[in-house]
Amino acid sequence: MTPPTAAAPSDRRSPQNAFLVAAAVVGFGFLGSRLLGVLRTVATADAFGTDPDLAAFNVAFRLPDLIFQVLAGATLGSAFIPVFARLYRREGEARAWQLASSILNLVTAGTAVLCLLAFIFAPLLVPLLAPDLGKDIGEHARLTEKAVSLTRFMLLSALLFSVSGMLSGIHNARQQFLGPALAPILYNVAIIFGAVVLSGPFGVEGLATGVVAGAALHLAIQVPGLRREKMAYRFIFGLRDPATREVARLMGPRVLGLAATQFNFLITIYFASKIGSSAINDLNYAWLVAQLPLALFGMALSTAVFPSLAEHAAEKDYEALRATTARVLRVIIFLTAPAAAGLALLSVPIVTILLQHGEFTAADTAITASAMSWYCLGLVPMAGIEIHSRAFYALGDTRTPVILAVGAVALNLVLSAMLYGSFAHEGLAFALSIAAWFEWLMLYKAYTVKTGASATIDLAAMSLVSICTAAMVLVLAVAFAPFDNVSWFDNLVLALAGAVAGGLIYLGAARLAGIPEVDLMLDRLLARLGVRYTVGGP
Repeated sequence: MTPPTAAAPSDRRSPQNAFLVAAAVVGFGFLGSRLLGVLRTVATADAFGTDPDLAAFNVAFRLPDLIFQVLAGATLGSAFIPVFARLYRREGEARAWQLASSILNLVTAGTAVLCLLAFIFAPLLVPLLAPDLGKDIGEHARLTEKAVSLTRFMLLSALLFSVSGMLSGIHNARQQFLGPALAPILYNVAIIFGAVVLSGPFGVEGLATGVVAGAALHLAIQVPGLRREKMAYRFIFGLRDPATREVARLMGPRVLGLAATQFNFLITIYFASKIGSSAINDLNYAWLVAQLPLALFGMALSTAVFPSLAEHAAEKDYEALRATTARVLRVIIFLTAPAAAGLALLSVPIVTILLQHGEFTAADTAITASAMSWYCLGLVPMAGIEIHSRAFYALGDTRTPVILAVGAVALNLVLSAMLYGSFAHEGLAFALSIAAWFEWLMLYKAYTVKTGASATIDLAAMSLVSICTAAMVLVLAVAFAPFDNVSWFDNLVLALAGAVAGGLIYLGAARLAGIPEVDLMLDRLLARLGVRYTVGGP
């Protein structure tokens, strides 16, 4: 299950301080969660490798995750927070708590109904997700039955996450975000426990137990914060309340958008099952490692700044909204582009170091690394989608991102169907990345039209980042070309040397190119060390 992530609140001291404080706290949560997420992937690879039973688990994971994501998850942050903030400002705390209670009850009830239906119809739905699961090894019936059983068990995590996701939204709106930042960390700790301790006696059922236990911890850590806030909870649904209806209206298109995003993963699972059971696992490993920069930079920064964007929109300060969006976009691209390029270039050493031990073989490394490289191609547009979609949500426009997300799903479906037969796992990863580029370019164009933002400055900044990234890749590619088929320790040295050298080359090129984010980063870093630094030089 993909846990709900923390969205940071605004800070009343100043917009700049608000963003920095929010980004720092949310960044802490994302960093801790994602590092543990990597450790969780390592533990899973060590325990299971590409075991066919793990393929059944990965298939079973999708349906509960789909239910949570489309009804709760980021939907609540996008729809609930702006309405709650407006009510709190204009109509008072009691009115805001009334809305929070109504939405919490509605989302919990809606998720419970969907989970019940999914439990009943799991034997029909699961085979649709992976119609050829296990056929390549003659275990189709057994693995499908196991996937159905695991799906039914992990539906409990979807219900827990629906409540927890709503509590995260309430915390964010009330400017309490430590609990939501810690919650994903506990979730990953529980899954690691399942992989390391429970997988021995219970197999993938132990891993699924870790998922459900993690969801329970994700919820439990957030309850004390609401008690401190003295949330005035009421068992009401408020179906006739205009504010509740407004949240539902905003959620409607966003539900479709999140469903579209989840369908991209379902498409990958569907065609991967036709390639073979190991393909499901290898593609899942590749995505879990590749999306680390997306989570740390694109998701964390976009989530942190969203409440500020919502406040700018509520105050009709569209100039501030454009300026904030542009500033965060430049920071996201500045950080994501070199990270994505570095991951692609060093994919083999990275996968070897992280995953190639226990049940994970060298053959699995080759497949996972190649898929990861193609996933990295789409990280920049995926990060761009994070910030521009939130700009639309802040403006109350959830339809435009949804329409474009659906278009991207259609493109991914067509490309996957065309490519999986000839290019296997690489074709599926490439299809998803190309669909992401299509979605972001169209979304960015729509954003400039809607807000009147000028693309000139953004394009100039992105061009400089592209040049600096290309310089980094060129130097590293030439330097590391002689190294191939080396030992685990040599791969470790290559990865560490590549990361350090690549970072220095990129920052040096960026400084020469006059990219301002370099000086801003140095300014913040040295300020924490007590050293004065003047932008443009020491």
